[in-house]
Amino acid sequence: MVLTILAVWAAMLVAYRWIDPPATPLMLIRLVEEGRLDYRPRDLDQIARALPNSAIAAEDNNFCSHFAVDWNAVGEAIDEWRDGRPLRGASTITMQTARNLFLWPGGGFLRKALEVPLAFAIETLWPKWRIIELYVNVAEMGPGIYGAEAAAQAHFGKPAAALTAREAALLAAVLPNPRRWSASEPTRYIQRRAGVITRRVGQLGPATACAAPPA
Repeated sequence: MVLTILAVWAAMLVAYRWIDPPATPLMLIRLVEEGRLDYRPRDLDQIARALPNSAIAAEDNNFCSHFAVDWNAVGEAIDEWRDGRPLRGASTITMQTARNLFLWPGGGFLRKALEVPLAFAIETLWPKWRIIELYVNVAEMGPGIYGAEAAAQAHFGKPAAALTAREAALLAAVLPNPRRWSASEPTRYIQRRAGVITRRVGQLGPATACAAPPA
């Protein structure tokens, strides 16, 4: 059983370097729960550059420079926990992509133990632009809504290629909990968070260069 799962994952890792997944475990789980699935994968050059940039600014500032795991972020999270603050996640975009494509929602040590080696495999086999392309294409962005194109159409009535910087920041702002928050009906907290993300994109500058589609 374990060998079969590993073989399937290996085949998917190779295939997803070139083709888009037909669905993810989370999509299928939510489809059973909610009866809705809106997923329209697009190439990176069909998505406004502001969205991958905003995702990096919101979720993983060091995406372009780390290899799967941001050990500095892990160390900071541990230090904060030792100081008595709640333990926060230090998942990179690569780790989140691994989780979205291959694993199940929720927490737990087992999932994290599988997430890290899968993230290393992804970084070994895929270029950074492909990782961020899949991330913004399969991320949950609302109830039954997955990825940039479906989210842009559902929240703003336009294709992902036409998203403004503000709209992209709003989509990135809800990523931690897209079933609680809405990019098209943002709370004050989400509006403030989107503003922070927009400023951070400007501060990161060339540090998001790896999110550019291939020439």
